[in-house]
Amino acid sequence: MNKINHLKPNHSGRSYRKVAVAACFGTFLEWYDFLTFATLAVVFAPLFFPSNDPNAALLASLATFGVGMVVRPIGAALFGSMGDRIGRKPVFMITIALMGFATFSVGFLPTYAQIGIWAPILLVSLRLMQGLSAGGEIGGSAVYLTEHAGNEYRGLKTSFLQLMGPLGILFSTLQIALLRYYLTNEEFLAWGWRVPFWISLVLLIIAFKARMALEETPVFLELNKNSQKVKNPLRSNFKDAHTRKRMFLLFFCVSAGGAVLFFSVQVYTAIFLKTSVKLAPQVVDQLSIYATLVLLPLTIFAGWLSDKIGRKPVVVSGLILGAVFIHPAYQLLQQFGQANNLGMIVLILTMLSLSLALVVGPQTALLAELFPAKTRNSAATFPHNLAAGWIGGLLPLIVTWLNQTWDSAVAGLWYPTIFLASGALVALLYLPETHKTNLHH
Repeated sequence: MNKINHLKPNHSGRSYRKVAVAACFGTFLEWYDFLTFATLAVVFAPLFFPSNDPNAALLASLATFGVGMVVRPIGAALFGSMGDRIGRKPVFMITIALMGFATFSVGFLPTYAQIGIWAPILLVSLRLMQGLSAGGEIGGSAVYLTEHAGNEYRGLKTSFLQLMGPLGILFSTLQIALLRYYLTNEEFLAWGWRVPFWISLVLLIIAFKARMALEETPVFLELNKNSQKVKNPLRSNFKDAHTRKRMFLLFFCVSAGGAVLFFSVQVYTAIFLKTSVKLAPQVVDQLSIYATLVLLPLTIFAGWLSDKIGRKPVVVSGLILGAVFIHPAYQLLQQFGQANNLGMIVLILTMLSLSLALVVGPQTALLAELFPAKTRNSAATFPHNLAAGWIGGLLPLIVTWLNQTWDSAVAGLWYPTIFLASGALVALLYLPETHKTNLHH
């Protein structure tokens, strides 16, 4: 036990850095692949879903993005259970290969003008494949990294994994901004949008090679050595009342709250500024890059803070801030966007990013700390991906539909507001403090 818990300091430091880089880069690739689609949702609308009504085409494009999110829980159930049975590392290799293949293939899809109805069918099929892969990766990577992190400063050390989503968006957005700058609009619509998908092949090769050198987690090795593995982990989780309660709390408070804020701040703001406020796409891309850059240090700070004062107060603070601020924030974005006051838009984006950071900074460690070692992977990945897929992933579609139904640019924002307020209340009452949890139990 001591050997597993306490490696020699120098080896432990080098080993963890190696694990963290490989795990984070793979998760970065997953998010880059997965969210490039969201960044290009407005572009995909006329290419794959032609319609006389631009709103209908945008809804169809956002629905296709949402489909990939909806199947994430299926991937989580499949790959999460595999992670508890055969190990965390083999699942990593499968999910990253699946995501890489699907994303690279999107770059070669013919458009509706070329093959008709088969274009959106193929796009949706590849999107489903991406969703299954993301379900196994996102959540499982949190467990993997946390089990390698040891007991000291887990929140800080694992908070870096939460940067991979924003960095994935940042890398994607930078590419698209450069492509828009150097290409004409006709060239971008003809082939330029495909470039980010082609580049994913290079990233896949790098990530796959890095993950080949990864070691299995000490917690899983101990379970394997002591023959403590569970035959059907997911079923065991639902049968156990204590685990079931914590899965609900993870789903409703931590993961759903983080997903609602992530897609509101990192995904929907760009769509809103382009379609409702009608800012130039190049300006919106620059604002998205800023929002991502400011989120990075805030997330690490939140992870560090959760080691000092506990996970619960940090997460609850982020949920409350989001619930109070998100609706007026979009009203102000509309107001200042129409006045072209970019300074105030930057300030609003900073406040939105702070609320997101407070929830997701401690999230990686919290995912693993809530559950016992023998069923941790499946217990964490399923509710996490259910929340991210069904609550967060469908948020742009639901908010856009509500806005169109009520003929308002901001009416749909009551949906995330009510959800965050409910999550904050439940977390305040029932979410346990976990930052001193022994992960080997």
